[in-house]
Amino acid sequence: MTPRPRGGAVPQVALDFDDPTALLCGVDEVGRGPLAGPVVAAAVIFDASKPSIRGLADSKALAPARREELYEKIASRAYAFCIASASVEEIDRLNILQATMLAMQRAVAGLAVAPGLVKIDGNRCPVLPMRSEAVIGGDATVPLISAASILAKVVRDRMLVDLHEQHPEYGFHEHAGYGTPRHLMALREHGPCLHHRHSFEPVRVACGQFGITVREYTTVTTRATETLDGEAGESAWDRGGVLLRGGSFRVGVQ
Repeated sequence: MTPRPRGGAVPQVALDFDDPTALLCGVDEVGRGPLAGPVVAAAVIFDASKPSIRGLADSKALAPARREELYEKIASRAYAFCIASASVEEIDRLNILQATMLAMQRAVAGLAVAPGLVKIDGNRCPVLPMRSEAVIGGDATVPLISAASILAKVVRDRMLVDLHEQHPEYGFHEHAGYGTPRHLMALREHGPCLHHRHSFEPVRVACGQFGITVREYTTVTTRATETLDGEAGESAWDRGGVLLRGGSFRVGVQ
């Protein structure tokens, strides 16, 4: 099944959250640490009628080619999945932790069917309208979370490769925005671009060196569905929102 691109919001189909057979969903994020680019989260529900996927693991432990291979399998065999982001502006306005929670909320809200239980990698959960469970190290031990980790990692890496085409001086295709020696040197030589996070110290220092005003915000209010699909002429790069959704689930089809 070819994933449906981002577009009009898809209404979720509610399930009985107290039903022990209710769907399980895995959620993970990628991109909390980089100095540039959005934070991306994915939510995945497996399709029990399709073959299980072998080799799922923490995306960071997989070679890029293996991640790409598993990405295609996950996207084609999922019952439902959604990949969403929080933008650089939202990271700077909310802080990286709250922006990460927002990206996760958007990913779960973007699923075509509501899960009964959401398992999330880490030690805390975003506010969700269903039961949730934080699993420390879940990206390496819970296959659903591993699948979410892979989806988020592949999509974010692709975004940073695209960003490299716009700003080749930073080498985004190599480090995906993380603070590597090359990236830090490029910041010192060229200053930050629009996709750098002003709330991160190395970027703030570079702004000062180049006389760039650091972005400051007085409000921290953003709803999870506020920018689910953006507005005309805008993208998830600009405001954050759903990047991709898909799966075999169809309303009225069991």
